[in-house]
Amino acid sequence: MCALIAAAVSLCGCAGPNTAETPTQIVCEDGVTKAEVVHAAGDVLTRMHFAIEKLDAEQGIVKTRPLRGAQFFEFWRSDDASPYNWEEANLQSVRRSVELRVRPEDGNVPRLRIECAVLVQRLSLPPNEVTGTSEAYRIHSASVPTLQRVEVTPQQRRAMAWIDLGRDPDLAAKVLARVERRLKRAD
Repeated sequence: MCALIAAAVSLCGCAGPNTAETPTQIVCEDGVTKAEVVHAAGDVLTRMHFAIEKLDAEQGIVKTRPLRGAQFFEFWRSDDASPYNWEEANLQSVRRSVELRVRPEDGNVPRLRIECAVLVQRLSLPPNEVTGTSEAYRIHSASVPTLQRVEVTPQQRRAMAWIDLGRDPDLAAKVLARVERRLKRAD
């Protein structure tokens, strides 16, 4: 298993995150309504295992609750859109939330523009105080040498926080591509 992970990490090289500040966007074909886009996006995100926090067809907004990043054994999940994201989700505690907005396109032809932004966060868990190398197994949990479990102490729980890592344009593009395919199937 370690060899498999090492091989995957070595194949990806030194690629870093692609953190664009502007939302990823597409323009819909004529005749598509804001409600159709919002419902298609809600369906796509639900199928990707995101929990919908807000779905407002009138305002053209879909927001999800944060979803923990997929692990290597969760092959049915599709929220790791690039090798870098896959590696990060397997090495860190990462979560992603999606915000999708539908707005009228500026211009003479009445079309809709869909903007998708995916926010990525990583869990920061402070280490336990370790008095020697024989207690190194306790650095992040209250485990014993024979059974490793993540049990955070009350002090760690108070100090842990989710750190913003920026946006995930690869996942945003993947979500928009699925929404676009869903809308074309509905025609």
